[in-house]
Amino acid sequence: MRAVRYDGTGLYLSDIPAPVAGPGQVVLEVTAAGLCHSDLAVMSRPPEALPYKLPITLGHEAVGVVVDVGAGISGLAEGDTVAVYGPHGCGACRTCRSGAENHCPHARAAGILPPGLGADGALADYLLVPHSRHLVPLRGLDPVRAAPLTDAGLTSYHAVRSALPRLPPDGTALLIGIGGLGHLAVQILRALSSAQIIAVDMAADKRELALRCGADTALPSTDTVPDQVRDLTEGVGADVVFDFVASDATLRMAARSLRPGGEISIVGVGEGRLPVAVNLVPLGAVVRTPYWGTQSDLVDVLALAREGRITVEVEEYALEETPLAYERLARGNVRGRAVVNPARAPGNAPGQACAEEQRG
Repeated sequence: MRAVRYDGTGLYLSDIPAPVAGPGQVVLEVTAAGLCHSDLAVMSRPPEALPYKLPITLGHEAVGVVVDVGAGISGLAEGDTVAVYGPHGCGACRTCRSGAENHCPHARAAGILPPGLGADGALADYLLVPHSRHLVPLRGLDPVRAAPLTDAGLTSYHAVRSALPRLPPDGTALLIGIGGLGHLAVQILRALSSAQIIAVDMAADKRELALRCGADTALPSTDTVPDQVRDLTEGVGADVVFDFVASDATLRMAARSLRPGGEISIVGVGEGRLPVAVNLVPLGAVVRTPYWGTQSDLVDVLALAREGRITVEVEEYALEETPLAYERLARGNVRGRAVVNPARAPGNAPGQACAEEQRG
């Protein structure tokens, strides 16, 4: 089968053996795989700094069709369309039994790693899923728009749901960075809360996207954002700030825009630092670092999409066009989420002519 591999020096399309389902395992024919800034973070690190061996097949946002079911599995059949719950835990500890495998304290020590982030992922024709409990029925959702829901949607939903106790109906949420996660977080907030939504991004087209997704206000990313937020909140600041960038600059913006007793949710994978101490963040502030979400969160996200309450803005690529998609993602040119469809023929990818001109 075809697979997009990363070996520590670059991406390449390779022909590798297709997986076969062993006991308790499932093989999917991949119908869509989303690309993520986490992938760029992996590729930016020295290979020796990664907690797993290379090469690997990238792609941790996955949906597909069941084509092979291992022994001992019930309630799943060939032809079923499913989404993959990516944060695999040990499955046996108290945390995993509660459905929060994203917080399993034993997974890494046991060598259990997510697809595309240690284990072979979904940027391929087929994907091996180690246990059927990681699969959630798709139930009619379009695969290309559903794939990003397994991480971009799941992580955004988990961050928003965790913050709701600090976000009153007449409160204010500030979202910094309206990319793949941010544009979904705006929609999720609009679906779950009546709070005022302020979006911040450097790019005018992404500010326009935020407004289309339900934001009340969209501001350019400048040093004046904290003052503008206070002007929009009668001088008190935002109840919750979601930072989908996590650079030094955006984290400073988050702290300066927050009201006392508010919450900063650091969702982005940037390498910024937020000093936390008295007088460095507002008094009573809570700082969270949400990671993916629970399996019930994923069920909820898929339900919101099925009801038409959230929609993913996507750019669709063929498997052979994956390097171009990552180039656009790294430059900040992707609107919403880049998604690879292995069944798509190459050609006419978003931004292809521009990228070829730049390389030429």
